[in-house]
Parts: sequence; C-alpha cells; structure tokens
Amino acid sequence: MYKKKLIYIKFFLFFIFFTNISLSSETNLLKQEWSFKGLTGKFDRSSLQRGYQVYNEVCASCHSMNLLSYRNLGEEGGPEFSVEQVKAIAANFEVTDGPNNDGEMFTRPGRPSDKFVSPYPNVQAAMAANGGAYPPDMSVLVKARKGGADYIYSVLMGYEEAPQGFELEEGVYYNKYMDGNKIKMANPLSDDLITYADGTSSTVSQMSKDVTTFLTWAAEPHLESRHKMGLKVIIYLIIFTVLIYLSMKRLWSRIDSKK
Repeated sequence: MYKKKLIYIKFFLFFIFFTNISLSSETNLLKQEWSFKGLTGKFDRSSLQRGYQVYNEVCASCHSMNLLSYRNLGEEGGPEFSVEQVKAIAANFEVTDGPNNDGEMFTRPGRPSDKFVSPYPNVQAAMAANGGAYPPDMSVLVKARKGGADYIYSVLMGYEEAPQGFELEEGVYYNKYMDGNKIKMANPLSDDLITYADGTSSTVSQMSKDVTTFLTWAAEPHLESRHKMGLKVIIYLIIFTVLIYLSMKRLWSRIDSKK
C-alpha cells in the first residue's frame, strides 16, 4: 500500500513539474484581449479587413495561403468584403490557366473561385529565394503553432537587437519569442509601412494584431458558427436538465406520498 501511494505521489509531482514548464513557456508570450476568444467571441470585421491588407501587402510576397479562395473573403463570419470588392481583389492577380485550344497555358485575371495565388511556383523556388528556408504556408499557421494567436503576435512584436555576446549567423535575426531566439525571417513590419484603407494608424502593434486576427480566421473560418452552435447546445442542455429535475422531483414526490 505504501509503495502504491509513493508511486502515485511521484507521478503527481512529475505531472505538475512538466505542466508548470509548459505553462511558463506560454506565459512569456504577449497576451492580447482577442475579440474572438470565449464562448461568445466574434471576429472584428474591420480588423479582419485590415489584416488581409497587411497579408496582401507584406506577407504575401513570401508566404502562401493555399487553402483559401478569394471568394472566402466575402463569406459570412470572415472579412465579409462585398461581392464587388471580392471580384476586384481577385482581378488584381494573374492566374495561370489552360491549356487553351492550342495546348498552351495562359494567364488571366483572377476570379473569386480561384485559390490565393502563391508567390512561388514550387517549394524549391521558395527556398532558393529565402536563403534555403521555406516560408511556411499561412493557411493554418495559427493552429499549427503552440500558443496560437498570442504566439504569432508575439513573434511579430519580438524583433530587437541581440544581447551583447549573443551570436547570430549571417541572415539570421534575433527574436525573443522564437525558440532559441533565432529566426531567418527579417522583421517584416515597421510603423507606417502601409496605409490602411480605413485610415487606422498603421503601427507595428496594430498591424501585428490585425494580421494575427486574419490568420486566426483563415485557420478557423467557422469559429463564429461553432460558438453560436455551442451556446445553443448549452442553453438546450440547461433547459433539458431543469425539465428532467422537475420531472424526477414530481415522480419521487408521488412515491414519498404513498409511503
């Protein structure tokens, strides 16, 4: 009996130790009050639209989003651009199509049904253009990284001068929120780098928050509908539980009265 208790205690301490390590690594991240968090969380439409602008003008030069189509930008629960805006956005890109009647490929303006155009034709070209490092596809990047939205936001905000004595290889940059504090991507953001269409001040913090919101939606496009369904289920279960309780109470009251 004593040995069993000792084993349980060791296992409990082991679990607590590694849980604390995991939590401590996450608490170092910059925390934001995201509008989409929580049971009733929703995306900020303005932030989503600004986030797409940041992605398009800054991130899209290196990072693809192969799982998204331009029409998704106008769907409910997302940036909700108008039909005309979606068509205009898609038409800004040249899409390779074909073959035509002569058996040749050709380019044409993009359509809402097209996937987001990739900045590189293949993985090898992407690596060659980025010093051997492959820029990851951003479609589900938020879900692929521990810490999710807070991690993406922290990395974008985490560029700074390396501490004295910290060695960096050529083409590598210091980022205090990256594992090992080293990252091959140069700082992509600076104040007033872009001009927001809605006039919002484009600080590094604002752009980081907006593009993180956009990437979160890209990874979880049905988040709002899931939240709505979850809330309905909870309300249904509460009502169902109350009805069961009242029914059982009435049933047992009859049994007690017979006794």
